[in-house]
Amino acid sequence: MLRFLNIGEQAIEITGCWANLYAPGAAHRAHSHPNNYLSAVYYVRTRPGADTINFHDPRSQTGVIRPPVTELTAANTDQVVVRVGNGTLLVFPSYLQHSVDANASGESRVSLSFNLMFSAFTAALSKPLWGD
Repeated sequence: MLRFLNIGEQAIEITGCWANLYAPGAAHRAHSHPNNYLSAVYYVRTRPGADTINFHDPRSQTGVIRPPVTELTAANTDQVVVRVGNGTLLVFPSYLQHSVDANASGESRVSLSFNLMFSAFTAALSKPLWGD
């Protein structure tokens, strides 16, 4: 991933990893993952109606000036909806706000999420309180 981003050969480590179980009707509000460089989610089990993630435009101005549009396109929307499937791995910048709509399927949606940070930075960051 770092080679793809042309970052160089720096040590990177997982700073947190957790499972997400979204029962029917469960959603997750817009949020980001501060104090990390990259975040990722691996989809173990998805179903139609529980197979998307929303990425929100990080530019605050987009919420201030919102003219009406006749058709949503990549150039005039403030969010991108990504359809995922079993085995999909998404890696994205940790600052990017994202959310999950309510699970409209009849089964739980299962995914694994994790954060990545440069090892040189993690030595100076405090450990999360829930990490023990």
